Amino acid sequence: MSKLMTFAAGAGIGAAAAYFLDNQSGNRRRSIAADKAGRFTREGAGTVSGAAQSVGAQAKGVAAKAQHAATGGDSAPGDDNTLKAKVESEVFREADAPKGSVDVSVANGIVELRGQVSDASQSEALELKTRMVSGVRDVRNLLHLPGETPPNMVGTPGVSS
Repeated sequence: MSKLMTFAAGAGIGAAAAYFLDNQSGNRRRSIAADKAGRFTREGAGTVSGAAQSVGAQAKGVAAKAQHAATGGDSAPGDDNTLKAKVESEVFREADAPKGSVDVSVANGIVELRGQVSDASQSEALELKTRMVSGVRDVRNLLHLPGETPPNMVGTPGVSS
């Protein structure tokens, strides 16, 4: 088998030498082959570089999607002011939300809801929606019903309970 391979390789090399070293067309054939080899080298490097960039971008996209899914679909804000704005925009998005009667404050990722709401179910719903915002570590619900003393004022001298 190795003699046959040696013969085939020798025949191939001989045919290539005859093709490129021909007196009439050999110079033109060598020039065309050199141009094609140069173009292949240049385009091949660009293709490899482009493919590497594409794969890198796809990997970053996959990583970002995985992180997005792991954090509950949303990235957590980096500071309290951003978290406050996010809570206000997500929790009070609906038209019937008590935007004007509820105050939101944030300290170290802990959200405080203060103010008056029309019923207890609205208070519970606001607390639940706030807890679902990514980045919220805890919620202090200080909301109260009309005529009730606010929870943060209970036991304060001079305030009737």
